[in-house]
Amino acid sequence: MDRQLFDSRSGFEAKLALCLGRARLTLQMFDPDFAWWQLGSSAMDTVLRDFLRNGGRLLLAAHSKEFLQKEAPRFVKLLADFGPQMECRVTQRQLRHLSDSFCIADGRDIVRRFHSDHFRGEACFDDPESTKISAERFDSMWVETLPGLQADTTGL
Repeated sequence: MDRQLFDSRSGFEAKLALCLGRARLTLQMFDPDFAWWQLGSSAMDTVLRDFLRNGGRLLLAAHSKEFLQKEAPRFVKLLADFGPQMECRVTQRQLRHLSDSFCIADGRDIVRRFHSDHFRGEACFDDPESTKISAERFDSMWVETLPGLQADTTGL
């Protein structure tokens, strides 16, 4: 197990970039609103486009779609371009107490912030066992989500 702790925004961003860059098949991502993830940045757009062009699948769950909808136009464009490979869903009220934040790549790598209001967290690479609890939570949560951010003929 390769467990790496971080406690800063730059630490989180570096571990997330590494995790995303390693993904080949699936990305499962959860955050209350994804405000700190930089999903609308050009660098993130490049990484996610490469992942999706190569056949990857992105599953994103959030409590709110508002930040992505308003502040991440590149991500909305990505959704329009790769819609069949992406699902962006919104949690229902009974799950709004969930406050951690994580990204799981291919069931073997994870970057997890212990609480979405803080940058303290851990990253584990090449360790499917370390992703197990979060992956099970994501699967359970996914069943309880509703359609969220979607691309339509107006680009949103």
